[in-house]
Amino acid sequence: MLQIAKQELEREEEERGREKQRYLAEHCTPLALASLPLAELQELCRELHARVDRVDEERYDMQVRVSKNINEIEDLNQKIFDLRGKFKRPALRRVRLSADAMMQALLGSKHKVSMDLRANLKQVKKDDAEKENREVGDWRKNIDALSGMEGRKKKFETSGAGQA
Repeated sequence: MLQIAKQELEREEEERGREKQRYLAEHCTPLALASLPLAELQELCRELHARVDRVDEERYDMQVRVSKNINEIEDLNQKIFDLRGKFKRPALRRVRLSADAMMQALLGSKHKVSMDLRANLKQVKKDDAEKENREVGDWRKNIDALSGMEGRKKKFETSGAGQA
């Protein structure tokens, strides 16, 4: 199979070579330069030079047109994007999956161990919340007790006595 494909490629390459030779023979006639006098050779060189200049000018013009068209296409694409407006993201819906279902969706059939995420959570004691409530109550009592100048003196004396 590979040999047949290789042979086909070689045939196509040979055919391209023959086609190129045929095209050059039709369009580029061979020049008899040895029999021409010096003046005619100079005139032939001037003609060939003029042809090369014309071809270069045409190539440059084509490049300018192509670059102009590319810029115009970019501008039109930008206008299209601006006319469409901003892209609106669709509202996402919340999907509730258990940890097992999530792991199975991610890992496929590999996942066999059930995973309990709540087992690793820290237990919170309700006694801590009650202590905070008592401290809040004590704070309010202290404010009432320490209001006025006597309260400030008591506060100053207790803080100073605590440091000494």
